[in-house]
Amino acid sequence: MSQHHISRINDVLFYIHQDISQPLAGRELAKIAAYSEQHFHRIFKQVVGESIHQYIRRTRMEYAANQLMFDTKASVEEIAHKCGFSSLSSFSRAFKATFNMAPGEWRKQDLQVAEKPYLKDPEVAAGYRRVAQYPLPQPKIIEVPQRLAAYVRHVGYNRSIRQAWLVLRAWANAEGRAFSNQFGVHHSNPAWVELNQCRYVACLEIDKPVKVRGIVNQLVIPGGLHAVFRLEGVYGELLPQISMILEKWLPDSGFKLRSTPAYAHYYNNHFLNDTEQFELDFFLPIGFF
Repeated sequence: MSQHHISRINDVLFYIHQDISQPLAGRELAKIAAYSEQHFHRIFKQVVGESIHQYIRRTRMEYAANQLMFDTKASVEEIAHKCGFSSLSSFSRAFKATFNMAPGEWRKQDLQVAEKPYLKDPEVAAGYRRVAQYPLPQPKIIEVPQRLAAYVRHVGYNRSIRQAWLVLRAWANAEGRAFSNQFGVHHSNPAWVELNQCRYVACLEIDKPVKVRGIVNQLVIPGGLHAVFRLEGVYGELLPQISMILEKWLPDSGFKLRSTPAYAHYYNNHFLNDTEQFELDFFLPIGFF
């Protein structure tokens, strides 16, 4: 697969994740990639591994699962519209096809006892038991600027993320760029997406655009209102801490979860150091409506 194709499809993925509730017609996405619509569908599936329609539906369903669980005051119909569905029946069918239960049933789950895919990983399960004893950190509620970043996409929330960071570091060294402002963009909630299917983006803040795009591309990390949590720990403890924030802090906060992705700003990146310790700020996008 040529880097040229990957770069163009990455532009489409960035556009999709800016606002998953917006209309995402194949014709318009093909224009972003600068392909004919037929060629775009073929190239997208080659690069991503699933069709554009499957990818969009799965992404919308993951967002819907978050909204149903953490915005309990909104009706299922309101959430369907927020996720880009004009029909409640089509939303319900799509949700049930993804999660094997109706949206209303999903909402009734007890998160404290529900099976979480990440608990299949013994290290993360052990981290979850440790983290459950910690008090939740109190966040700062702040407006943050958008950030221009070079990035490498990765599928899987596990130690294999290290490879994406090594590629990004090698690129920064070759380009003579600073490697200090590191961000990890989290597109998936591993409480209900299998770890090997979770989508992660290793990002490096840059002060000038990427000259030649290939395996390394550029995007803008969205700004806006965020709840910012300072988190520390060792490998296996980050996902449980994020899960606790979503399960315990968000429902009681009075805020709504926005559709832009959450991300981490690393001060100590556990994917790159030998101790596997992390220190970071976790940015959760929030709003009032």
